[in-house]
Amino acid sequence: MCGIAGFYNPVRDYQKDKAYYENILKQMSETQRHRGPDDSGIWLFHQGGMSHARLSVIDLTTGRQPITKTEAGKTFGIVYNGEIYNTKELRQDLKDRGHSFSTSSDTEVILTGYMEYGPDFVKQLNGIFAFAIMDPYRECLCLCRDRSGIKPLYYTIQDGEIIFASELKGIFAYPGIRPVIDRKGLNEIFSLGPAHTSGCGVFKRINEILPGHMLLCSKDGFHLKCYWKLESRPHEDSYEETIEKTSFLVQDSIRRQMVSDVPICTFLSGGVDSSLVSAVCAAELKKQGRQLTTFSFDFVNNDKFFKASTFQPSQDRPYVDQMVNFLDSDHHYLECDNGTQADRLYDSVLAHDLPAMGDIDSSLLHFCSMVKQFNKVALTGECADEIFGGYPWFHKEECFKAHTFPWTMDLGTRKAILKDEFLDYLKMDEYVLEAYEKSVAETPVFSEDNPTEARRREISYLNLRWFMQTLLNRMDRDSMYSGLEARVPFADHRIIEYVWNVPWDMKTRDGVVKNLLRQAGRGLLPDEILFRRKSPYPKTYDTNYEALLAGRVEEMVAGGSAPVMEFLDGKKLEKLLSSPSDYGKPWYGQLMAGPQMLAYILQINYWLEKYQITVE
Repeated sequence: MCGIAGFYNPVRDYQKDKAYYENILKQMSETQRHRGPDDSGIWLFHQGGMSHARLSVIDLTTGRQPITKTEAGKTFGIVYNGEIYNTKELRQDLKDRGHSFSTSSDTEVILTGYMEYGPDFVKQLNGIFAFAIMDPYRECLCLCRDRSGIKPLYYTIQDGEIIFASELKGIFAYPGIRPVIDRKGLNEIFSLGPAHTSGCGVFKRINEILPGHMLLCSKDGFHLKCYWKLESRPHEDSYEETIEKTSFLVQDSIRRQMVSDVPICTFLSGGVDSSLVSAVCAAELKKQGRQLTTFSFDFVNNDKFFKASTFQPSQDRPYVDQMVNFLDSDHHYLECDNGTQADRLYDSVLAHDLPAMGDIDSSLLHFCSMVKQFNKVALTGECADEIFGGYPWFHKEECFKAHTFPWTMDLGTRKAILKDEFLDYLKMDEYVLEAYEKSVAETPVFSEDNPTEARRREISYLNLRWFMQTLLNRMDRDSMYSGLEARVPFADHRIIEYVWNVPWDMKTRDGVVKNLLRQAGRGLLPDEILFRRKSPYPKTYDTNYEALLAGRVEEMVAGGSAPVMEFLDGKKLEKLLSSPSDYGKPWYGQLMAGPQMLAYILQINYWLEKYQITVE
């Protein structure tokens, strides 16, 4: 993976001040260097410039970016972040059409395919990507993002100039652009966070390219074009055929995503998702006489403090042990202590340029930094729950009937510490309801659905567009902060498209959650793993951790200059700090209300201070 950035204005000539703008490109690249610590490059052309920070995974020797190609005297150029998993087939098609290649990189394949087919070439790509292409024929810059939004791409338009970057910090490296937040952004943080409205960059006048979209920038203006969206249609395969096709798609996606010129590894929690990914990878490597490296994550003394709950029914370690023996993998048990987890909350903010998912963000970031000491590329089990219906809110009646986001049905915990006048200003309920209803209205309708199935589609769509996007952002930022490329085979658009139209009865046959995926994994895993009840990413149950967070919040308040206190009610906050936490009550999704809320407060305060944010 990599970090990309640049700027473009079709009516300016940046070459007139070449040294100045080349220096800006270097600064934008350097700001995102953690995403690509192996190499960097810039390209300044008359109408704009591009910069690239490279993590070398494919074509280690000749894959440097930006890449340019000249045709009939016109020069095309690209910067790209991602991996394309059908590169071999695309390259052969382009060779058959008379094109030649000077590298073995997928970057050159994308650029050459664009030169041959135009912007619609993106529809042929299977992969994760965000790229910018300078197109001299159409006299435009094309910014494009993958179908599921796995790779980020932010932009801002000011006075006819567009500035873009993989991360928000890349945009702030451009002279004159400052971090400003208004009522909309405050609602994104306090009412919806850590989720964010699709396409919203939280900061004023900053947006994100929507998943499955491209932005064409030219003298005619800025035109957002959708090249992919889900479609609802009849599912005509039998149950047996559905299992067979699902099994093929899952295994094919995993095998394709093993492509790398450096060794790969997998995250292994002992759950069905990561275990399936690991099993397919281990089998493929075994054919080559190689052993798979796996990593599991937990917290120091979690076996001592763990408390089973409805959303965290079991610990991972016994299942990890079983899978390690089953796979014969080179396994590493990674642990995080309380102090490290609390300290990394601030690194998590730097990784996102925003407050994030509290300690499950900070701990994942820490684990990724440890994995990077061994490997550059990891495959994960992320996204299976959103696609196959694994979360509790797919099944609980109160979630099913709720006229709001099912993972944040109660805003009470959020409101409990905010000043009354700030609550009046935000109008949290109105903001959340508007965001929810807008998303529900976008759900692809199927006229033959009965009311129950129609509602299931709505919940599935909300998960794909909101909850999955939050977790994809988390995985991208936390891994790339240490220059680790984390891949998500379950987010292959072919799997999403197919499973989207599979009836709920097939997905949960015999009342078994995610039964379609489990049946598709028959023969690949032991039954104890295949039918293990879902247990999410591990969290610490050590009450000393919450006490540590509470102490830091108290120190923050006592300092007298914490910017977050502009929004918080001191007496309400004191009550939260003195109240015992309900470890079974979620704050966001399956995150525990008490410690997560404290962690989020600390992140917001650090964010406001570190980025010197102007609040309008």
